[in-house]
Amino acid sequence: MTTTITPIFLFSLQRSGSTLTQRILATHPDVATSGEPWILLPLLYTLRTQGVYAEYAHRWLHRAVEEFCEGLPAGKETYLNEIREMTLRLYRAHAGNDARYFLDKSPRYHVISSDIMQLFPDAKFVFLWRNPLAIVSSHIETWGGGRWNLYEFVFDLYDGLGALIAARRQAGDRACSIQYEDLVAEAPRTLERLFGQLGLEFDAERAHRFRDVPMAGRMWDPTGTKRYSELSREPLDRWKDSLASPLRKWWCRRYVRWIGRERLQVMGYDMDALLVQLDSIPVRYATLISDTGRMLFGVFVRLLEPWVMRGKFAQIVRGERIRALS
Repeated sequence: MTTTITPIFLFSLQRSGSTLTQRILATHPDVATSGEPWILLPLLYTLRTQGVYAEYAHRWLHRAVEEFCEGLPAGKETYLNEIREMTLRLYRAHAGNDARYFLDKSPRYHVISSDIMQLFPDAKFVFLWRNPLAIVSSHIETWGGGRWNLYEFVFDLYDGLGALIAARRQAGDRACSIQYEDLVAEAPRTLERLFGQLGLEFDAERAHRFRDVPMAGRMWDPTGTKRYSELSREPLDRWKDSLASPLRKWWCRRYVRWIGRERLQVMGYDMDALLVQLDSIPVRYATLISDTGRMLFGVFVRLLEPWVMRGKFAQIVRGERIRALS
């Protein structure tokens, strides 16, 4: 059993086709993977002061880790080296004896993508992009049942996307980029390029057997796998049906403009073309009342975070002490 393993990190937003890409790459015999490990998020967040609610008071944990690192031989670098080595050992243990690569696809790595690239200088990195309007639509349809729900994904759509684009700019030639639209519309050419940039032999016949790749556990998204038995162009224009409401079109215009022309170019999209497509959708008013109420409710959710109160209420029901989260 070889002790070394090379990580492949697949960076994307949710609903970008990352599970499909993961399973295609995992058809190669040298590539092992797991649904969504997430293991680097809590480890790297020990060095961040914001973004964590915890019973143990995260801001004090951060201070303690900072002070602990001051006593290490190389300071924080020693701490990060140990995180890297532990993670590589876990990847190897999960991959088994034969794989040369472990593919880690954890969508919320978007916000720590730059940190991961610094932590693993010898890893391989893939940035997967999708039309941001299609991502918005997929969030609404997949997790909202067609109802407005984007207040639940502000972190991903704004912080996550901003972090991904910044990381891609920093990566330069260390990373490769593909677009979901190319993956499903021009699969042979796109996949041959992707496999080649990762240093993997490309077998078109094997790559189309992605459904045969077993995915254990629940931390992966089976939506596309259940709906499609093979690569399909059908999802490319489905997003337009979800965004016909005038309020949804208004929100999407603001979102596209927030991303901006230059950042969209990094992703491989043209801002004017996206806005033209959005404006060309015939307006429908069926969801207007619901959208109005749910957008207002979203302001309440973002300000008060009712899931925290829900957790405290559950503690009361169970007869437990209520703890302050910080």
